[in-house]
Amino acid sequence: MAGLPVQHEPQALARWLQQQLGVELRGQRPVGGGCIHHAWELQLADGRRLFAKTNQAALLPVLEAEADGLAALRRAAGALQIPEPLALGITCGGHGEAVLVLSWLELQRGGGTQGRGWWQLGAQLAALHRASLGHPGGGFGWSRDNFIGSGPQANGWMASWCDFFGQRRLAPQLRQAEASGQRLPGATELLEALPVLLGGHQPDPCLVHGDLWIGNAALLTGGGGALFDPAVYRGDREVDLAMAQLFGGFPQSFFEGYDATWPRPEGHRQRSRLYNLYHQLNHANLFGGGYWQQAAATASDLLKQVR
Repeated sequence: MAGLPVQHEPQALARWLQQQLGVELRGQRPVGGGCIHHAWELQLADGRRLFAKTNQAALLPVLEAEADGLAALRRAAGALQIPEPLALGITCGGHGEAVLVLSWLELQRGGGTQGRGWWQLGAQLAALHRASLGHPGGGFGWSRDNFIGSGPQANGWMASWCDFFGQRRLAPQLRQAEASGQRLPGATELLEALPVLLGGHQPDPCLVHGDLWIGNAALLTGGGGALFDPAVYRGDREVDLAMAQLFGGFPQSFFEGYDATWPRPEGHRQRSRLYNLYHQLNHANLFGGGYWQQAAATASDLLKQVR
């Protein structure tokens, strides 16, 4: 499900903001962001700023899932900054748009490179993971399906992490690949080998961000760090630390801060390749190109461990 261009109507957005939040929109400007939605800085008459994402009305479920994930992260965040969902819906103009309005965060330009700031962000993520333990009912998954990037992410609840990761993470991506004519060699064998690859690893179900690459985190100009654009569920906390090594990766101080607060258990380096296969497959299914070769190489290396 990809975002499509829509005809943005500032007046319709202004009326909608007045109805939803009782605020007067004085101006707005586009800001950089992801590749799915249009992103805006909203300037209000009272001097405040808000952040908004807009897209075609059909993509409201993507924004609903994001708002749900942000609200969940905020409940466990502690000192870690998570944008607050303030309004969600569809404007009433002639070309109605899906809109999500969030609190404004002042991010450091260039993402920030201060080692101490990233150390603190890692420590705060560890604290968030720990604070999320012990939810009623236990189990792995989430109460609703959501999205990983623009792709669907199946959830539901399962008692076994191994079963959940196989059936709700890898298997849907492998089926999508096969349906598009890109069947991954050894796909069935890989799924059957998951108990061996996980080596009896039985993590506690933590609330995870779920899409934690470097583009979804930042340091703030006033100090502290922030996370945004989640794809939440309850899973092995190591999935966040694994993805944080992909696509450029977080600074080393981030991992040092995390491990100083809640060390990762033995074997996490081996499991990280397995967990990141999910994201490599998702990128391959969404974008094609060299991601197919990356996913196939990772799968081949994993299978060598069990043959």
